[in-house]
Amino acid sequence: MKVVVLGAGVVGVTSAWYLLQAGHEVTVLEREAGPALQTSFANGGMVSWGYATPWASPGLLRKAVRWQFERDAPLLLHWRRDPAMWRFMLNMLANASAGRYELNKTRLLRLSRYSHQTLVALREDTGLRYEEGQGGTLELFRSEAQMSGLEQELRLFAENGIPAQRLDAEACLAVEPGLERRRHLLAGGLRFPDDEIGNCQRFTSELASLAGQRGTDFRYGVSVSRVRAEDGRVTGLDTDQGVVAADAYVIAAGSYAPALLAPLDIRLPVYPVKGYSLTAPIVDLEAAPRSSLMDEARKVAITRLGKRLRVAGIAELAGFDLSLGSRRYGVIERIARDWFPDAADFSQIEWWCGLRPMTPDGPPVIGATPYANLFLNNGHGTLGWTLSCGSAKVLADIVSGREPEISTDGLTLARYA
Repeated sequence: MKVVVLGAGVVGVTSAWYLLQAGHEVTVLEREAGPALQTSFANGGMVSWGYATPWASPGLLRKAVRWQFERDAPLLLHWRRDPAMWRFMLNMLANASAGRYELNKTRLLRLSRYSHQTLVALREDTGLRYEEGQGGTLELFRSEAQMSGLEQELRLFAENGIPAQRLDAEACLAVEPGLERRRHLLAGGLRFPDDEIGNCQRFTSELASLAGQRGTDFRYGVSVSRVRAEDGRVTGLDTDQGVVAADAYVIAAGSYAPALLAPLDIRLPVYPVKGYSLTAPIVDLEAAPRSSLMDEARKVAITRLGKRLRVAGIAELAGFDLSLGSRRYGVIERIARDWFPDAADFSQIEWWCGLRPMTPDGPPVIGATPYANLFLNNGHGTLGWTLSCGSAKVLADIVSGREPEISTDGLTLARYA
């Protein structure tokens, strides 16, 4: 079939790749001047298939209220009249029970494990290089209280085939010697030895280039204003360069997808959650991390990408505002300096922010819609890089009329019906 993919972030480009591999003729439409220039541009760099966790977790309401009064809060609300934001928050709180958290985490882990396997196979098949590393992820805890629920988490990981190790402070230092100078902050950790790191923007650009060489038509600088539909089928996309028609359509437009789908009476519960990152040159290799870490209390990721330090975090609910707030800068820079004060030259920071398309329960939305030839690959939140390859392969199988290699239970739009 002729298939149009809307969006050239990591989810859109991987979707195009696996559709191409399935034998389809693929066109990608992207409003930016190239691939991975929005949410995929400067994310945390973690391929955290073991760490994959929903934000909606037990105790969320209590934490959210407390965080509004903390300087280094990982979640920040803008109190304004935004019905979509309040619906998102209420639905998120509804998914914060112990039972819903376990269900949603199990769904995420099923997809993240498959996505990692798919990424490894892709790397072996194509030889792509993107500053990748296989040093694992270390989740850092600042107090014993933060580690109180780890046994339940470890059970979930074991049931889902995810390697995970509880570590004391000394064992954490053996994994990440660069923490030695800040050992007084460290109570312990949880290590995911098979997690990976990588430059998402480079991966996406390299894969887009390879897909283009093999026949995918990438059209940059094209804005889509409307999805045309008639008699239960999409008939074309209205763009600023005319109507684009195909046999099937995939919406991988991230936070901008709900507005396009609303006129079709498709309610996609995805909300833009702004995240920030800094990138700084490493000046002391011994004082820098070897791989990636997550400050659990502040939900800030610290990753080594070659000779650069990437620090990313914050969940700010501010609609589609892409302004860079200095208050948010301070949070992630302080966390970076907390753990690795001598690793990087923080006077040469490159700042970035992007809108992460989040669902209230955590798993993305993949697959069919009420329209026979319209498909979704959206709502990956903070895990777009981690889940991209697996989500795209599942999507390509569905579009091709094949049974996906993993269960799609809890991953489709039907869960919101």
